[in-house]
This record gives sequence, structure tokens and C-alpha cells, in this order.
Amino acid sequence: MTRKPFIVGTAGHIDHGKSTLVEALTGTDPDRLPEEKARGMTIDLGFAHVDIVDPDDANTIFSLGVVDVPGHADFVKNMVAGVGSIDLAVIVVATDDRWMPQTEEHVQILEYLGVTSAVVALTKSDLVSDPSEATENVRQQLASTRFADAEIVPVSAIGGDGLDELKAVIAKILKQTPPPTDIGKPRLHIDRAFSPRGVGTVVTGTLSDGSFNKGDSAKVQPLGERTTIRNLQSHNTNLEQVQPGMRTAINLSDVGVGKQDRKGIHRGDVVTLSHFDQTSRQMDVLVERSSREVPGQPAMTKPIKQGQRVRVHLGGASHPARVNFHGTRNLMPGESCLAQLRFDDPVFAFYGDRFVIRDWPKSCSLAGGVILDAHAQAQRFRSEAQQRFLQARAEAPNDLHIAVTTLLGRDHAVSKEGLLRQSRFADDAIAAEVAKLGEGGTLEDAGAWLVDREWWSTVLTHASDLIGAYHKDHADLAGMPLRDLRPAMETYVPYPGLVDAALTALETSGDYERVGSAIKHKQHRPSLPKELKVAGDRILKDLAANPLEPPNPKELAPSDSDYKALRFLIEIGEVLDLGDKCALLTSSYENAKSTVIDYLKANQKATVSEMRQTLGTTRRVLMPILDRLDKEGVTIRVDDYRVLSRSWLRKQGLA
Repeated sequence: MTRKPFIVGTAGHIDHGKSTLVEALTGTDPDRLPEEKARGMTIDLGFAHVDIVDPDDANTIFSLGVVDVPGHADFVKNMVAGVGSIDLAVIVVATDDRWMPQTEEHVQILEYLGVTSAVVALTKSDLVSDPSEATENVRQQLASTRFADAEIVPVSAIGGDGLDELKAVIAKILKQTPPPTDIGKPRLHIDRAFSPRGVGTVVTGTLSDGSFNKGDSAKVQPLGERTTIRNLQSHNTNLEQVQPGMRTAINLSDVGVGKQDRKGIHRGDVVTLSHFDQTSRQMDVLVERSSREVPGQPAMTKPIKQGQRVRVHLGGASHPARVNFHGTRNLMPGESCLAQLRFDDPVFAFYGDRFVIRDWPKSCSLAGGVILDAHAQAQRFRSEAQQRFLQARAEAPNDLHIAVTTLLGRDHAVSKEGLLRQSRFADDAIAAEVAKLGEGGTLEDAGAWLVDREWWSTVLTHASDLIGAYHKDHADLAGMPLRDLRPAMETYVPYPGLVDAALTALETSGDYERVGSAIKHKQHRPSLPKELKVAGDRILKDLAANPLEPPNPKELAPSDSDYKALRFLIEIGEVLDLGDKCALLTSSYENAKSTVIDYLKANQKATVSEMRQTLGTTRRVLMPILDRLDKEGVTIRVDDYRVLSRSWLRKQGLA
């Protein structure tokens, strides 16, 4: 038996029979509040469950969480909280009534939130002899919406007529509907939070974008409170794991339900995994307004003004904000444009999330839209780069290729860890797109970073120019100190961590190398300052005259200028300092080292006397050479002999 979870939500005017229809379909009365019972209308969200068997496959069951939303104009904010995660809308219209203002507003909200599938339940069909006139009226009202082709099913919730047909249509639509996607980024937008005695805190909502497991570490956003998932339920059944599309109840540890006088969980908060931790007060978005009117709501025909205070409904939350358009324009019905939402408090959202904008007095829904940059900056919104970035994303908000390339085009570099983390794209899909762009030459792997290849080339060229200029101005130094290069690079590269990646790339290229705390081009050879050149040339000549019988350091450098020249030659590696009594050309030491190794390979061991005779030198020079070979791990002293060390032999593959 295969069970496929989906969420179905109602929409429609008060008194058109939404709750009665839900009860007839599921056997559960979704009106749970005493006030709802007393007033005979849905005030808050109601929830029920029903299994519908696939009429073409008895082994497949559609496990439906049914969300019943309020139809009264005073409670549209609760309706918005309920339909954000539905797979199918049941638009309820009474046969004996007409298309009402609240029905129209609900349909607009469904479109703003990206709902694509709907069926119309023409309720109270037993009250008219012929529902064809009502059917035609609904068809005309839906003509300019994305639900123009929705099936219309006359039903009587009281008598039961049409219920089986409605279930069959629901099953047919869901059979063609892709299952809720698991992108590994679970989010539960909380629609209820309560504390049953002896249990702790329980929250409910519709799970989207990923799975939760019992025992998972989680976080409640935007509070930032860490918690652990103690228990999971779906439709009153305890589970070890819940999947996207399930109505879910979670028992959380270490967090309480928010009250007026204390911090805690509220409706609209989000339960997610602990590493999704970015909130923001600014989000750059595409705002779209319907051209359709809602009778009795004059505010819907007026422009949304620059800087207007609004309420942004996102997930299950309502956030106070101001809306700012690019330029000084206002937004009229039927128009769309880029905007920045500036919230009073931090908000948690993903790139690609959809939202609804309602007016401040809560009288009507003004617009909807999609988030294009969930962590925007106020000062960057009007820049040309950000406008290009947003315009490209607005044309295809669900295109992963555009999501990655716009980010690289604007920022030039992004950390691998943070690439589209809070977006509605799966990590494996992101990785595949990155690999594809890498193969195509668009981006490059720079350690912990992904970089735009063309821009990265200019960064490395800039670093090369800085090092080259330093070599020219400081020809006597081995390389450019990193303490000088870093700040010079940071004025060009906006991310400090990327400077290290650039240095690594230079070294990897094979043209540059580190010299202590500096970096240099491999072809750079430090040259003595003019005032020391004569002394330096003489020292090199004296050391080369008799490579293994050189003058002692005091004889080599009797004056201050000689000493400075000697120290310079030692620092750049041309001369090797072997102590107070000996200094050799580095090349002379390497030749002596090879001679010692060859002798020990042939003879296994050697005394100091044998080494002295082999090298043709004195103890004054020989002993510092042997001591250095010991320190380098090439040789080891055993009694009165020197032998090649086992570790050195292993490194050479000789042991």
C-alpha cells in the first residue's frame, strides 16, 4: 500500500458551507473553538484528515490533510496563514448565492501564493433544481485566473450528493500533481502552539521542503531558540519521521509558548534545522498586483505608495513592514515591479518564498510576490548591480542556473558553505549546477570559495602586479611581506578570507612561492643594495675560491658593511650559516651533502676522520656540516660513526 501525503485547503465566502463540506468529506468538524461553535462560523484555521483511494489503483491512497480557512473578511489574515503550503485548493461557492467579494479575495490570494491546482465545490446544490446557471457564473468569474479550467462539481454536504464525484476529481488532480519535494531543508510554519499538561510545548503546521526525525536538533526562527524534537505525530499517529506534505505536530524541548509578558513560540514562527540561522530586516522582492477588483474594497483600486506601511503575510506570520520601490513610483492594480520590504523586526525566509501584502488597517489584500534576495541590504537596493541581479531573478525565480549565475555576477565570489543555503533548491541540485558551470568555464573552485572565473583572473593579476611592483621597489628583499599584501588586496577583494584563497592560487600556479612570511615570484632573485654590492661580491668570491675551506665569518666580514652583506646573502639563501666558525655557499653545502650520502650508501657507516678525508676539509668545517645533516634527519650518530637514518631512507624508498 502506497500512501501519498498532500495538503488540501478550502477557500471561499462565509456561509457558503466550507466547514460543513469538510466535515462531510472527513467526518471531522474543523470548527474547534467554542466561539466558532457559538457564532456558527470559522474564525481560526481548522484541520481534518481523510484518505482517498486512487480510483485507478486500489493500492494507492492519497492521505490528505485538510485545512479549513475562515471566510469572513475580518479573518482573512488567518486564511492566508492556512493556504501557504497547500497542493490543491477547494474553492467553495454556494449554488444559491453568487460569487462574493471574499471568494474573489481568496482566489487572488491563492494566485499570489503560487497555488496552481483547484477544484470548485458548488455547495448547497440540493437547494436549486438546476445548478447550470451557478456553474456558468463561476466559470465566468474564473475566466481570467489560472483556475479558468478548474472542474466544477455540484455537491450537497447535507444530503451527500456529489461527494463521491468531488473525491474522484480531487484524486484525479492529485494523481497528476508531483509529490511535495524533499530538498533536505525542512520547515514547519507554525499555525498552532500550545502546552498540554505534562507534555511540554507542542506546535503544529504543514511540513515543507524536507523531513524531520525524532531526536533531531532544531531551531525556532526568527527567535533563534535551539530545541530538540522529542516526538512527532501526523493525524494523531506517533512517527519516527515526518515527510513534506504532512500535517505535523512536534513536541519540542526547552522552549515555551509565547505569552504577552514573555518570550516564546507564536504562530508564524518556523521550526527548521539548526544550521538555517539567517534572519533579515530587508528583503528584495518582486511585487505583483491583480487587475481584478474586489467589490466593497476601495483600497484595492488605489496605488501602493512609496514607503507605505503594510502587513506582509509570509508562511503563517504577519510582519509589519514598509514597501519601497525602485525610484519614486507607486504601484497600481495590474502592475508589477521590484521592491524592497523593510521589516520592523527580523524575519526568517528563503529565496523563492511567496508572500501576500495586506493593507495596514487589515481591510484588504493589496498584492503578492516572491522573494528574490532574502538577505538584502538597504544601501545596495538602488545600485545598478542589484537591479540587474533582481531583474534576472524576477524573470525566472525558480531557475537554479539563474540563481547561481546572478549571485556570482553580483558578488563575484560566494562561500561554498553558504551558496543558496536558504533557498528552495536542494543541495545536490546546487552541487550539480556548480559542477556544470565549472566545466563550462563560468566559475572556478578557490578552496572554500566559488568564484566567477573572469573576475578571479583580474584578482590574481592584481595580486601579481602588487608583488611585481614590490620586487621592483625592494629588489634587495626576498619577497613581499604578507602583512603588506593582505591590506592592499582587501581594498580590491571585499572578502578577507578570499585573500588567502588568492595567495594559494598564485602558489598553485607554480609561478609564486612563500618565503617565510613573504611571497615572491619564483624568478625573483634579491639583489644587494648598491652600497653593499662590492662587499657581497667579494664574500661570494672568497667562499667560492675554496668551497670547503672557507674563511671563518669574522674574516669574511670584518666591517659593518661586510657583515650586513653577509647577513643579506644568508637571508636570501645563497650562503648557509653553520655557526660562529663556519659559513658556506649553499651550493657547496649541497655538494658536500651528496658526497656524504653517496659514501654512506656505499660503506654503511663512517667515522669523522673518514668523512674529513672524503670531503677534503678540516674539522672546523666538517663538524658543522655533520651536525646540520643530523638536524635535517639525513644522518644519525651511532657511537663513533655516522649512518644514514632509517626515516630518511624510508622517505627515499630505500628501506
